[in-house]
Amino acid sequence: TVLGTTVEIKATAGSFTWRHGDGTSQTTTKPGRPYPAKDVVHQYRKPGRVNLSVDANYQVDFRIAGGSWQQLADTITAPGPATGLRIREARPVLSR
Repeated sequence: TVLGTTVEIKATAGSFTWRHGDGTSQTTTKPGRPYPAKDVVHQYRKPGRVNLSVDANYQVDFRIAGGSWQQLADTITAPGPATGLRIREARPVLSR
């Protein structure tokens, strides 16, 4: 309630921006699932340490006093915390 008037807000995650920590990013419409689903994948080009994160981008709708729903023109981004990751190089080995 704002100044005696009911205001309803609903936020829906519309996209997710994955920041890989190596200067690249990608945007998806789904948040991804745990391994081994491989919904969101990225190939690092060299070993090292990176800080990766994912931001959730929300579309916000609101209505006042039970009126019709209206949509904000811009999305609202909720930045995710960075997580450190060590990238190692894998080398294929032929065996007998």
